[in-house]
Amino acid sequence: MNRRRVILLTALALLVVASVATAQRYRGRNGGTGPIHYTEGGEPVDERTVKTAREIASHSTGTPMWTNGSAFPHDVFTFVRIIYDRNFDSGLSGSSGTWITDFPDSDLNLSFRLQQMTSLKVSPDGRVLRLTDKDLFRYPWIYMVEPGRLLISDEEAAILRKYLLNGGFLMADDFWGELQWENFHNQMKKVFPERDFKDLPIEHPVFHTVFDLQGPVEKLQVPNERMGSRAGETGITWEYHDGEECRPIHVRGLFDDKGRMVVIATHNTDNGDGWEREGENDYFFHNFSEKISFPLGINIIVYAMTH
Repeated sequence: MNRRRVILLTALALLVVASVATAQRYRGRNGGTGPIHYTEGGEPVDERTVKTAREIASHSTGTPMWTNGSAFPHDVFTFVRIIYDRNFDSGLSGSSGTWITDFPDSDLNLSFRLQQMTSLKVSPDGRVLRLTDKDLFRYPWIYMVEPGRLLISDEEAAILRKYLLNGGFLMADDFWGELQWENFHNQMKKVFPERDFKDLPIEHPVFHTVFDLQGPVEKLQVPNERMGSRAGETGITWEYHDGEECRPIHVRGLFDDKGRMVVIATHNTDNGDGWEREGENDYFFHNFSEKISFPLGINIIVYAMTH
């Protein structure tokens, strides 16, 4: 074998090794396709560079814009979406479970309604970051969507534990079925191995902080817009995942040693779609966005900021 051929084969081997390493690096993200993710409108989003929801185009009916006073530009509440890796060893099928679901419309619509319906001043841009981002501790409230496939590294678990025990709050939303709950629960056990979630009764203050949500909790289920727009005819507000009819909604809390809630998990319900697609269907808006998703989301944020 001549020297030139040896060099060529060696270069090809190194290229293969590099490709495998890159694939492994991004395994668990966006179906294993790399750092580029796509919104439901088809717009590419690079997780390495995206900073705010405002820089990404709406894929629904558009998002409102507003401004705050210039005296205290950083003295505002900010909706923070967490970028996370996906667990492909969870036993789950299908493509569910990605951090970009409902982005950016849900983030900006809820932020606008929070500014509109309360005395809070709210960032019109939002933020997107990983748990390892140095900016995490600047924000007291973070959001994970579809965490049924969540994968948390040991480094992220340690950071999230520190964040939550130092006043931070996590909302996890839009994941369905017992398999997705089991995976999310196992990942949170990396953060708090000594703690367990508790189902919140409708009497809990989180349901009454700003809006007085009447029970039972089972009435607070929000379907995706496609199913919700037909719910008046079908009566169906639940989804099907991994062969399971995911009917029972759970709103669960995780608490620290002082009894402060540090995580709230809204399971078998899709509040994010209620925020994201508020203007797409009149029935869906009035029965789910207006009556459940926005009031509950605002309650959770105000509760987290005042407890």
